[in-house]
Amino acid sequence: MLSSPSIRKVAAMSRRLRSSVYGTSVRSMGHSYSFHIDTPDNTVETHFDFTTENYKRVKSILGKYPTNYKQSGIIPLLDLAQRQNGGWLPVAAMDKVAQICEVKPSRVYEVASFYTMFNRTKVGKYFIQLCGTTPCMICGSEDIKKTIEDHLGIKNGGTTKDGLFTLLEVECLGACANAPMIQMNDDYYECLTPKTTIELLEACKKGNPPSMGKWGSLPMNGQVSCEGPLGKTSLFEEAAAPKVDGSRFKDGQVDPASVKAHMAY
Repeated sequence: MLSSPSIRKVAAMSRRLRSSVYGTSVRSMGHSYSFHIDTPDNTVETHFDFTTENYKRVKSILGKYPTNYKQSGIIPLLDLAQRQNGGWLPVAAMDKVAQICEVKPSRVYEVASFYTMFNRTKVGKYFIQLCGTTPCMICGSEDIKKTIEDHLGIKNGGTTKDGLFTLLEVECLGACANAPMIQMNDDYYECLTPKTTIELLEACKKGNPPSMGKWGSLPMNGQVSCEGPLGKTSLFEEAAAPKVDGSRFKDGQVDPASVKAHMAY
């Protein structure tokens, strides 16, 4: 058994260790809190409902699943609600999704708080997610981060006073070949330099962000997708699509329940 002096010595070493670990500056990669905090425009009493046009989309989404599996539509319905609400999800929108899917609100809350694609606090019109993982960091993401912070006058996790931009450093966004890069709303802007980053921000301020390239992203150095300096060197022909018997789906309608039966569920 340890003596009292030994115990005190171990405790002191433990305190020094905690101080050395937690007192060190580390990258802040957090997202929003995992719990709800009431704000004037985000309480359970705040009104939210889908538009008439979006209710048509709600019906289309739920039509993909058997009637007893409405909860399968939680993620696409949350995405629809977020897009309708300007890029973020108030708790009232989550409650509406729970009502439509006939589940307890807690089932929707746990989905919305797990996936970082859902923003449960307000974000700017242009939500900038800056990749800070190893490939981007090696290629200059810290310079891009500083450029954005200095040009917009905000820090990581902050929003500009005019509500136009929000900046958040995140983990890998899967565009390592074109590092450094950001995701702005749905779009990827890649191969960034401080100069092209400022040009991008200024274009957004004017309400005219650059359009995406042919392959759904935009390298800001002029290259096409992930092509190297020699350009495209393979895959010159498009693969033929598999043939599907059109008669399998009469009038284009598919009953999810029958699909389930055919798959022996």
